[in-house]
Amino acid sequence: MVMATFAVRVARHAGLAALFVVAALAGTVSGVLFAYADDLPQISALDDYAPSTITRVLDRQGQVIGDFAVERRVLIGYADIPPDLRNAILAAEDADFFQHFGLSVPRIVLTLVRDIMEMRLAAGASTLTQQLARKLFLTDEKTWERKIKEAILAIQIEKRYTKVEIFTLYCNQMYFGHGAYGVEAAAQLYFGKRARDLALEEAALIAGILQGNARQSPYVNPEAALRRRNYALERMAEEGMVPRETIDAAKRSPIVTRGDPSQGSSVAPYFVEDVRKYIEAKYGAKALYESGLTVRTTLDQRLQRAANAAIDAGLRRVDKRRGWRAPARNVLAEQQTLDGFRHERWGRRVAAGQVVPALVMAVDPRSARAGTARVRIGDVTAELDRRAIEWTRRTHPADLVKPGDLVEVAVLELDEAGRRAVVRLEQAPVVQGALVALDNRTGHILAMVGGHDFGRSKFNRATQAFRQMGSTFKPFLYAAAIDRGLTPTTRLVDEPTVFEIGEGQPPYAPRNYDKQYLGPMTLRAALEQSRNVPAVRVMQMLGPDQVVAYAKRFGFSGDLPPYLSTALGASEATLLEVTSAYSAFPNHGVRLHPYAVLAVTDRAGAVTEEHRPSPRDAIRADTAFVMTNLLAGVVRRGTATAAAALDWPLAGKTGTVDDYTDAWFVGFDPNITVGVWVGYDEKKPIGPNETGSVAALPIWIDFMRAYLETADREHPPAFDPPGNIVFMTVDRSTGQPTADGAAAITEAFIRGTEPNRP
Repeated sequence: MVMATFAVRVARHAGLAALFVVAALAGTVSGVLFAYADDLPQISALDDYAPSTITRVLDRQGQVIGDFAVERRVLIGYADIPPDLRNAILAAEDADFFQHFGLSVPRIVLTLVRDIMEMRLAAGASTLTQQLARKLFLTDEKTWERKIKEAILAIQIEKRYTKVEIFTLYCNQMYFGHGAYGVEAAAQLYFGKRARDLALEEAALIAGILQGNARQSPYVNPEAALRRRNYALERMAEEGMVPRETIDAAKRSPIVTRGDPSQGSSVAPYFVEDVRKYIEAKYGAKALYESGLTVRTTLDQRLQRAANAAIDAGLRRVDKRRGWRAPARNVLAEQQTLDGFRHERWGRRVAAGQVVPALVMAVDPRSARAGTARVRIGDVTAELDRRAIEWTRRTHPADLVKPGDLVEVAVLELDEAGRRAVVRLEQAPVVQGALVALDNRTGHILAMVGGHDFGRSKFNRATQAFRQMGSTFKPFLYAAAIDRGLTPTTRLVDEPTVFEIGEGQPPYAPRNYDKQYLGPMTLRAALEQSRNVPAVRVMQMLGPDQVVAYAKRFGFSGDLPPYLSTALGASEATLLEVTSAYSAFPNHGVRLHPYAVLAVTDRAGAVTEEHRPSPRDAIRADTAFVMTNLLAGVVRRGTATAAAALDWPLAGKTGTVDDYTDAWFVGFDPNITVGVWVGYDEKKPIGPNETGSVAALPIWIDFMRAYLETADREHPPAFDPPGNIVFMTVDRSTGQPTADGAAAITEAFIRGTEPNRP
């Protein structure tokens, strides 16, 4: 009995002592809070909450093709945060959020006791409101002063804003790794979808990695990401937010990411970079990277993908003709074993049809007649056999690679279940190329490739490289001639000729590409066969000054010197300029200024600028049609006959610069004009016989074949002639009117210039 009474007295005194301690702590906390209250930021700043957000670049269909940001954030409202994501965040971070006043006293006491016992300042106890206060106004340093200020700010935030407003601010502000801020950017980063479309297990993963973000990212540490996801799911079950059977099913689901941790890859990197330069020059870097602009552009993603594929395949063909080059990197020179090596590209999906890095693991000795090299692509294995290396003109892989070499392979077949692949050896081309596609009637830039690999070189060879035009200049020369009264049947002479170009100057003796001379020929034949001497004769006949002034009407910005050699493309221009100039021919002589940006809107959706087509009359409509008809002959009978296999109304011109340093093809149908250039950045030969027909035209054909996949083949468009065009049947060789026959073609003339019938 005495012992029981004593125990009751002890318990009573302990309770009184505990109450005294709590009261003392409360008094101390109140005093501390009062002491720090005057040294804090103004919470009212949140009334105008405008964090750094992403500037998004959209294609013509409104799909994102690029973005720019200091913090990759897309603001969303509370209604756009799905219930599963709300519950997952609350369960993992602050289940009592909607009940407390900004602080969780039980959690504070527990953490304080732990801090005292462990003699350190531990993490934990922070509510969502405290975390928000810290991210908005403070730092992450672990000090008592910061914790106290955080608590004061949390209370002030709770007094001024509703729980829904605070939760929405939190979901938009927090960091989720890899440059993504806010749940909307996180959903895009990890799953390639909107936050409102997340599945339960996806929502739990995003909530689970909040505390560790990049350290617990599935791209960095899949095991840690799985643990944190399942922790969030388990907490949701404990809080009764989701039925246990649903949670257990979600925990069994594997993590499947569909986003892109690189956050910046684009289907059109050169195009997007040009847009970036334009926006930064006009609005400034702060607006570009922080103000959340939306830039709507002219790009057609389908055509851009076709352009990417055509350039890649075409440059690889040209490069392979120069032979195999030894791999530039050997992993064994960097580390002792190959087993632990991971290439960053292997973190993204590998599929058949792609060219990817592969690590050479072993090579059969040369004594093995049917030797192979075994390669690894992540956890997929493949063999380089004789067929895989056939293009190198070697018979054994040991002549090409050794263990540790990092090479490129094209994945021809992929067995994902068996982790096996069939591959072909590749190599990254060193020759460069560019492609531009324009809408004839608007000037919209539909596709742009400025080089083989934007990661290797950001120099845009479509817009920044001024290269000699070669024979792509000849249509502008002949357009001036048609305007001055010459016709497709005008007789020119192709024979060795020396031109006197001025006192004290050496004579000019142009040569044809094939070093042969064909004698008298029509203007049409001279253009179709790209004969040089007749072109220089026309240049001399018209006067270089007149031809240069005429060519300027097509939009060339650079210097076009009034020399006879300009007739053969000795002057320089960009691919975009040449392509835009050609677009005037199918567009009745009207050139549309090429542009990429349709409109720019600010964060609130207000339009800050808008662009529309800007037409300029370059030449007369009848002259344009005659030139279009002449250039169609280049495809039917001239240097571009390979394009005739497309069976479509096409016209264009090849171009080859001396010593094969630059190869061009620019061509069009009634709707689009496409230009292709191939060459090295430093002026040197591409290789023997690498003409415009051989190096550039196949790339153009590949692109046009993809472009025509959606065309109405039964009802093709036509090059419409103006009313004063007269058609006559003439002899292809002499240009004289004739009856139908094997050598007869239908020629177009401006009324009054047609030949008299015999």
